[in-house]
Amino acid sequence: MTTPRARRTPEEARRLILDAAAALLAESGVAAVQMRAVAARVGMTDAGVAHHFGNREKLLAELLRHGGRRLRDALQGLLASWLDRGADLLELVEALHDLYRNGYGELAIALHAAGWRDPGSGMLDPVVDALHRLRPPGGSLEDTRLAVAALHQAMAMEALYGSDFRRSAGISGAAADDSSAQVRWWARQLHLALGLRPGTDLGRRDQGSPAGSGPPARAPG
Repeated sequence: MTTPRARRTPEEARRLILDAAAALLAESGVAAVQMRAVAARVGMTDAGVAHHFGNREKLLAELLRHGGRRLRDALQGLLASWLDRGADLLELVEALHDLYRNGYGELAIALHAAGWRDPGSGMLDPVVDALHRLRPPGGSLEDTRLAVAALHQAMAMEALYGSDFRRSAGISGAAADDSSAQVRWWARQLHLALGLRPGTDLGRRDQGSPAGSGPPARAPG
């Protein structure tokens, strides 16, 4: 169902276009994000959408940046009370996973294949800072950055290829299609790789798991 046409400010129009494009992305993937389909969602003409974004490639690039802003907003809300709740690493991993499984992993890979490059905004710097403060003294900040980058990469790839990768490792049936165990595994690896303090919570949902129990490994450096 289309939205009735109305007079909007340029900022409102851009936001509605990006929201509509994000909805199409989440529903049917990158191929569904077409100028005509987006225009129909917001009650505009194709030319109206083109007026704000130029062409489909520019719309997709802005949609990826829109996803980055969504991720930053979600992480800011999470980090605001994260440490007070016991620094649940599983929440951080799930926040990344939730963003990418709504189509942004596919979008990021498709745009990269088409030659688009993000100049880099350091949007995960707050995560790096929060995790690094939990590490034992002397831990390498570079190692913390690399661990967060690896997690970010893994969650983006999980959204697209996680099931296939698990099948290639001998996991079959419903277990191959269920990402929850893999997400918990990544939370445990982050805990171990950074040698986080023993009080750092891995999440109540993951307590009691043999692979996540025991004292963390000592941090490198």
